[in-house]
Amino acid sequence: MTTTSISSKGKSGSIRLSPITRHIALLFVAYVVLYLVFSVTANNFLTSFNQFNILRQTAMIAIIAVGMTYVVICAEIDLSVGALAAFCSVCLAYMAVRLGFPLWIAIPCTLLIGACSGCLIAFMRVTFRIPSFITSLALLTALRSGCFLISGGFPIAPMPPGFTMLDGATIGPVRLPTLIMIAVYVIGYIGLRHTTFGRSVYAVGGNEEAARLSGINVARVKTAVFVTSALLAALAGIMLTSRLNSATPTVADGWELDVIAAVIIGGTSLFGGRGSVVGTFLGALFMTTLKNGMVLLGVAPYSQGLISGVVILVAVLAGAIEFRRR
Repeated sequence: MTTTSISSKGKSGSIRLSPITRHIALLFVAYVVLYLVFSVTANNFLTSFNQFNILRQTAMIAIIAVGMTYVVICAEIDLSVGALAAFCSVCLAYMAVRLGFPLWIAIPCTLLIGACSGCLIAFMRVTFRIPSFITSLALLTALRSGCFLISGGFPIAPMPPGFTMLDGATIGPVRLPTLIMIAVYVIGYIGLRHTTFGRSVYAVGGNEEAARLSGINVARVKTAVFVTSALLAALAGIMLTSRLNSATPTVADGWELDVIAAVIIGGTSLFGGRGSVVGTFLGALFMTTLKNGMVLLGVAPYSQGLISGVVILVAVLAGAIEFRRR
């Protein structure tokens, strides 16, 4: 749990940054360098439209990544978030369009579906000790199939009038999804760094048995982090439906990889016990900016995947080296 501290003083009196703070500082420097490179080399990168577009593109992945940060700090993983976002999108559209439910009923029901998914993973983990990797992988497959079963393989559209305002509304020049993302990160940061629950998450991820012996309800903590992750995936699915004004069973494909990439690049340790939502936000912003700049430069799609993969590998390698050194 010492990794949650921002800094400490060495014997010489000099300030020593904690590993996570040092990682965030280095990531920020890397992002500034990336930003400057694209500013010089990519046409239209610095336009106000593109800058707000980067934030808009970051929003949904970054929102899910907050919940994933909690999960990974707790030394778990959830591979179902992308499929869950798509499934919740299809369920919302099915209830609102085909069943005629009003949105004030359909949206809470969609969030409840997300929460139930998180509860299922937590139940299998804490009751039967089945690794979350296995359960969430099985759930990923099941939810993807569920999308096609519910929709019949075709888009469900259009959504009720006014629903697109969730994505299209602006306050000044900033779109509502960006503001929702900021609110989620503020709440996520406070919850992780300034609450008893947040300290329990770090404790469980750092040493589960020691946390249990110290009186922490490990099952409750793990259930809470999985439900949080699933609820945020459901929220992202709702936002995606608003953006597209429809629900398609193939949407959000590969989102789980983008989310995990943002978390790992942000400095959260796959071994648990260390991480920060600040780093996760920078990780999500870094990956979105990288993809945006490569598109503006005309980099081939396959090359984009290769470059993104190298970035993720370097981040994982850096985390592994730091873990071995500790």
